[in-house]
Amino acid sequence: MSQIDPDGEILTRLEDGVFVIGINRPAKYNGFTPKMLRELSAAYTAFEREDKARVGLLYAEGPHFTAGLDLPKVAPLMGKNNLLVGLGQIDPCNNQPPFRSKPLVAAVQGITYTLGIELMLAADMVVAASDCRFSQLEVKRGIMATGGATIRMVERAGWGNAMRYLLTGDEFDVATALRFGFVQEVTEPGGQYAEAMRLARSIAAQAPLALAATIRNARLAVEHGPMAAVEDFRATQQVLMQSQDVKEGVASFVERRPARFTGQ
Repeated sequence: MSQIDPDGEILTRLEDGVFVIGINRPAKYNGFTPKMLRELSAAYTAFEREDKARVGLLYAEGPHFTAGLDLPKVAPLMGKNNLLVGLGQIDPCNNQPPFRSKPLVAAVQGITYTLGIELMLAADMVVAASDCRFSQLEVKRGIMATGGATIRMVERAGWGNAMRYLLTGDEFDVATALRFGFVQEVTEPGGQYAEAMRLARSIAAQAPLALAATIRNARLAVEHGPMAAVEDFRATQQVLMQSQDVKEGVASFVERRPARFTGQ
């Protein structure tokens, strides 16, 4: 059995159209080192570029998702451009272009702090184990959350609910995360990965061009308002209607069989 790098590692594999990305430093609560941050960006970029990957699944080894950044190792790089995302790579926090265009499901468990929350909020849906403990505790360390929590927690939970935890760093449980819309499904501890994989495989069975168009249009609405998304409806649908996937979708409906989409 190979020994885990003390600075951690990001694991990747392709499984039936699902690009699985694993956080692997369980002995240190999966605390992120600079090496892991860069590997995570590289993994997201590989996912985006892999033609056979229809959907991504982010998970963590061990009993905890992540305690966040390993500050002694990461602090010297904070505020600089070389911390997380290489030039032209995908930002795992989905805050800067080029943006991820493919769906991503996150499975979280145990301690899910700071960057862990930001990574799951940047995913398209989250499956959480009932033993999750969440905290966006940057203010307790004299810094600010810069992975998207100040944006997405407010979007999902509303100003007061977000500030209740952003400004105190207090821990909250999975029931609160579910109520705020931070997570979509809750499982027993240990069941989060299987449920996330079930959702990922369901997504992988859908039409890839339509999935990408749906994500892009939803992002357009969030960033530029509902009318911008509405104005995009017709042009996007016209493009999709020329695809082989639409023909396959209609044929599968007529023939009463599962569709076999190719992304063309």
